[in-house]
Amino acid sequence: MVRKKQEHGATALSGYPGPAPQKFAETAASINRGSNQIGVRAYNERLVLALVRRHGALARADIARLTGLSAQTVSVIIRELERDGLISQGERVRGRVGQPSMPMRLAADGVFSFGLKIGRRSAEIILMDFLGAIRERRHITYRWPIPDEIRRFAFDSITAFTDALDADKRGRIAGLGIALPFELWNWVEEVGAPASDMNAWLDADLVSDFSAALPFPVFLQNDGTAACGAELTFGRGPEFTDFVYFFIGSFIGGGVVLNNTLYPGRTGNAGALGSMPMRMRDAEDGQPTLQLIDTASLFVLERMLQKQDISTDDLWLSPESWHNFDTPLDEWIVLAARGLAHAAVAAASVIDFPAAIIDGWLPECVRHRIVEATRVELSRLDLQGLNAPEIIEGRVGVHAKAMGAASLPLSNRYLFDQSVLFKDAG
Repeated sequence: MVRKKQEHGATALSGYPGPAPQKFAETAASINRGSNQIGVRAYNERLVLALVRRHGALARADIARLTGLSAQTVSVIIRELERDGLISQGERVRGRVGQPSMPMRLAADGVFSFGLKIGRRSAEIILMDFLGAIRERRHITYRWPIPDEIRRFAFDSITAFTDALDADKRGRIAGLGIALPFELWNWVEEVGAPASDMNAWLDADLVSDFSAALPFPVFLQNDGTAACGAELTFGRGPEFTDFVYFFIGSFIGGGVVLNNTLYPGRTGNAGALGSMPMRMRDAEDGQPTLQLIDTASLFVLERMLQKQDISTDDLWLSPESWHNFDTPLDEWIVLAARGLAHAAVAAASVIDFPAAIIDGWLPECVRHRIVEATRVELSRLDLQGLNAPEIIEGRVGVHAKAMGAASLPLSNRYLFDQSVLFKDAG
């Protein structure tokens, strides 16, 4: 089974020829030399970093007010963070009274992290900087995921990305985050893969494999939860204290945010919205229970296209290349919107979510159509006794899962107090 984070020494990765690249050994030495720089920060330092990241730029006075720290303490922290290359001074801002303020910003090159997204039809790996910008990216497609192929793709990409960095930047790599669907082996029929290939995931332990070869920590999270975390950090999430989140991929998934905090649940699988029932079994017609997966997933669109003899290659290569999908796409949007509206209402009946955010591996124009259609379907439902959530279009987009994965090492090293983080800076 897939297991949580484990840490090991830098050794060769099982299943790959030769030892770990020399650059990795150099990176390990650099990390050890700069442990104060890249190690887990003191609470106040991490709080300041998170606040600056949240607001984009903050003057020292604002940092002191938001944290409750003294001006002297804030000055000491700022000097330390500047020395370590984690923040930098912005341009002076003249106010109405007093001296011009000097806002502090995160340094884009201050920290780097890798994010690996493993999907049922494709995999993606990115190198992300401290501001959330994607510096490097690779993407592969396949008929179904095989652990050995995923390991090779990820390891080769990490090697290439690391080789392209200078020594200082290699020493600023915080780790690797992995986002993947839990229990991949349970979806043989939907994926269309041989059971023997999917059962390989029963014994796959990517965290241990990569931890054994890489000189930095490796983290794991459900892919829907990771995408939700990316929306919370980089997208529309900060606008809402609580929200339910849907990400339309080969299988639809999602996540939950409560009190401005990503809620993973007892087993890390909170927000498994794809498994939400859409129809109960009818004793008379014998029809099986439908789940949201069966209506709002891309594999459903894929099958609809195949029935019309329309090539589905572009469906997985790039969301920007969805052309000539015509009637099947129109029909699928209606089907998906109907399921999403029911799921949003069901979620709101348990927790009074003010918003349901929808994103996915979709062209922006298709995402917009789905959101609009979901709003229409929601208006047709019986909402007596409920406050309907607002249907919101996500902002992060197609790379949300990989970005959420890359955020895991950053969150581990730069933890923050959410109650302070979401105070108003104005």
